[in-house]
Amino acid sequence: MQRIALHTVLQPGKEEEYERIHAVIPAELDAALRAAGVHSWSIWREGRDLFHVVECDDYQAMRAALRDHPANVVWQERVGPLHAVADDYSGGDTGLRHVWDLPARPAH
Repeated sequence: MQRIALHTVLQPGKEEEYERIHAVIPAELDAALRAAGVHSWSIWREGRDLFHVVECDDYQAMRAALRDHPANVVWQERVGPLHAVADDYSGGDTGLRHVWDLPARPAH
């Protein structure tokens, strides 16, 4: 399983709308994400900056599966305009570069 961190930025003044829209995502999108191998997706916000952590089987395969999926197309039409740069699902996005982890302590 992969854990991918992402950073996106909202358009000015779109913070509350973004949170309102994400309060409950459509069931069709939830099903599409899970079918594409997503185990979890968390988002934190600081001002206009969004930080995502995605746990999935294969990030590139997930993006390929969602690129033209009808539930994701509708979702991107809804949330894309809220972002400073909309995600067009092109290219080889790999997320933020991982730098460091605090290792788990061994069990005693």
